[in-house]
Amino acid sequence: MNRIISRSLLLVAVLFLPWTAFAKKAPAPSPDNSTKVYASVLKNGMKVLVKQDKRAPIAVLQLWYRVGTSYEHEGITGLSHALEHMMFKGTKTSPSGQFEEILSENGARNNAFTSQDYTAYYEVLAKDRIEVAFKLEADRMRNLVLDADEFKKEIAVVKEERRMRTDDNPVSSMREQFNAIAFMNSPYRAPVIGWMVDLDTMRLEDLRDWYKKWYAPNNATLVVVGDVDPENIQALAEKYFANIAKSELPVVKPRTEVPQFGERYLQVKLPAKVPSLRMGFKTPAMIDAIGDKASVKKWEPYALEVLATILDGGSSARLSKNLIRGQEIAVSAGAGYYGYGRLPNLFVLTGTPAKGTTVMQLKQALLKEIKTLQDSPVSAAELKRVKAQVIASEVYERDSIEHIATLLGSLESTGVGYQLMEEYVPQILAVTAEQIQTVAKKYLINDHLTVAELIPQEIKSASKSKEGQSK
Repeated sequence: MNRIISRSLLLVAVLFLPWTAFAKKAPAPSPDNSTKVYASVLKNGMKVLVKQDKRAPIAVLQLWYRVGTSYEHEGITGLSHALEHMMFKGTKTSPSGQFEEILSENGARNNAFTSQDYTAYYEVLAKDRIEVAFKLEADRMRNLVLDADEFKKEIAVVKEERRMRTDDNPVSSMREQFNAIAFMNSPYRAPVIGWMVDLDTMRLEDLRDWYKKWYAPNNATLVVVGDVDPENIQALAEKYFANIAKSELPVVKPRTEVPQFGERYLQVKLPAKVPSLRMGFKTPAMIDAIGDKASVKKWEPYALEVLATILDGGSSARLSKNLIRGQEIAVSAGAGYYGYGRLPNLFVLTGTPAKGTTVMQLKQALLKEIKTLQDSPVSAAELKRVKAQVIASEVYERDSIEHIATLLGSLESTGVGYQLMEEYVPQILAVTAEQIQTVAKKYLINDHLTVAELIPQEIKSASKSKEGQSK
């Protein structure tokens, strides 16, 4: 499950976690149910999830809005991320800068993040200061002041962020172009930070409209994890959020990816020191296996998750053992299943060839590893080890209240539902060698494959550039 957070995203499991739900008010937890997660819905449609964790006198509050890059269309990419930046400016009751000052005075740590599927804001602070976070988040849910001067400064910051993280990073640039080729119709083809041309033409009115459309209680999930009392958190949610009017949310039309009928290949030529490879197979998402209208079998996403760990689950995994240490044809090699968003995504393989090895040779070696999984079932010993590794990784991450909150919020915000946490470990343990072989044969096929190759170009030094300009 570590890939849910670290490879999907950010952006997402907890070992046999019990749950309960209630309509309006959380019952007081008894000593034997302190690990439960309490769920409620306010009268305006806002969801509230609370998990008590008494190991330290701190709490994390996260507010998740179900809007991200996959809700945008051509011409406005990056809008969700730009609005995230503006959310730290002033409101009708607090001038710009006061938000951070108040949190700093209360010893809080805070930030935000945007993904393809959601935008989330969080504060980590002492348990007795949690009401401060409630007050601030409720205020900026509806009272944000979108100032023209602040926007001009902040959009410049976003552009510089894009230059630094993508335009000046050859691997990131290749990944961005890879996504644009791998997907034709899915909104996952656009970068979260947005295309530069869209940032250049973005207007303050665009942000104002986006904020009005999506930043509403009935499009939000409040998550609180830590040394808190569920009844008290429910009361605070009622006090600060229940009277905020809900909105008429836009209809989100389906943008299902069109079928792929053959391998796609992309060359990216950029200044770089070493070549790089990225490969992606179209695969279903967990959301495709949920509900009465499920289009795939429920075990398939879990089998793909285990398959990814067989290939890339540490030094004992196949890619490291066979390609890096064994054949010594790769400096690095990785695999990941990106299946926990609101739309189908990819099973991705990446690698950097060793000196004397070409990218195409590395590609064939990676495909050979896939072919082996298709032809031969995984041994019982290897499957047992991999399952233990997947679960141990998540149990380790579960030690963080921030991880648990992020897990709850992301699952709920993508439509998968926070209940998946309860099912995850039993489902992983139930995956069989035959199921892994089945999904490898069904989904990891060349007709569903997109390949991107980074071809290094000469890196011109600053001194050379100056010489060229002087001439």
